[in-house]
Amino acid sequence: MKKYFYTIILSVFCISYSFSQNAIIANHNSAKLSIIPISWIDSAKAKLHIAYGHTSHGSQLITGMEGLKNWKGNQYAFNHGGTNGALDIHDYAFSGASDLGNPNRTAWASATRDYLNNPANSNVNVVIWSWCGQVSSATQADINTYLNLMNGLETDYPNVKFIYMTGHLDGTGVNGNLNQRNEQIRNYCLSNNKILYDFADIESYDPDGNFYLNKNANDNCDYDSDGNGSLDKNWAIDWQNSHTLNVHWYNCSAAHSQPLNGNLKAYAAWWLWARLAGWNSATNISDEPVLYNYSLSQNYPNPFNPSTRINWQTAAGSWLTIKLFNVLGKEIETIVDEYYEAGNHSVLYTTNSKLPSGVYYYQLKAGEFTQTRKMILLR
Repeated sequence: MKKYFYTIILSVFCISYSFSQNAIIANHNSAKLSIIPISWIDSAKAKLHIAYGHTSHGSQLITGMEGLKNWKGNQYAFNHGGTNGALDIHDYAFSGASDLGNPNRTAWASATRDYLNNPANSNVNVVIWSWCGQVSSATQADINTYLNLMNGLETDYPNVKFIYMTGHLDGTGVNGNLNQRNEQIRNYCLSNNKILYDFADIESYDPDGNFYLNKNANDNCDYDSDGNGSLDKNWAIDWQNSHTLNVHWYNCSAAHSQPLNGNLKAYAAWWLWARLAGWNSATNISDEPVLYNYSLSQNYPNPFNPSTRINWQTAAGSWLTIKLFNVLGKEIETIVDEYYEAGNHSVLYTTNSKLPSGVYYYQLKAGEFTQTRKMILLR
């Protein structure tokens, strides 16, 4: 293990690698209202007719969007039918199934077909279903059933965009079954150019980019701040308390969670609607193409205690990981594990209070590209 790890440290494989640019992944990086051009918000309202099936957890998108409309006005209006220039969303659209696991793991697919076969719904061009806890108990075979049914719908209804979704956090962390099954969904979507609303990833980060899945965060935004197994803090409440209501965040009734989580779900939803309307977020900044490389920068400050910022650059849309190792090559934790579009990115890493002073290595992997750097923790 040591020999293999030090080989990684001494070698940087600068192999060009990219995933297909056709996958659309709405995750925590998408949950920023300011990055979405108003012109593409308008385009989404003009072009999209969305049917949404969900129960309580999935309602976070709707209540978040309702709160956003109340805060920012009719620019973000939606209703059933798209009247008065609003976005057309058929909420609770389907009969015969409530969500992706209720009454069972397959009824939603038949309900979707019945709905789309009804001439009254012939204008619907986007279908989205949510989970409500069922990914936590799902097997690999269960998720394969979900993916296969979605693929069948895409084949039979080529003029409709079908949005995949991950399951909400349940406090079992990076290594729990929930995250393993969510990873199965993510990897499939990325490899097969699908459209994904990454529900779990959105609630794994606060707006400042701090990561909580590795601290056993749950759907209420509770997390284990000191590694003792108790969910003793709430990142959303802390962030709300340190920021100004109706300036930095707005109130909404997010089921099973906090208003800030509903805010982020709404921002990511509007980002996705804009993308489906034709917005290319990666090229929005300039008419000239911007070329990036894969690279991992030195963390700053270094040495540090307890927080340091890690910056990196990706050459193309990629699913990547940043992991922390000790000097013996033992993996300590996963800092980042998600999809990023091409460009410059950053994360603020805060150590577990039980991690002792010493030399550590953080490693970026994106496809076949790997780079490792050293960081020093001083308590």
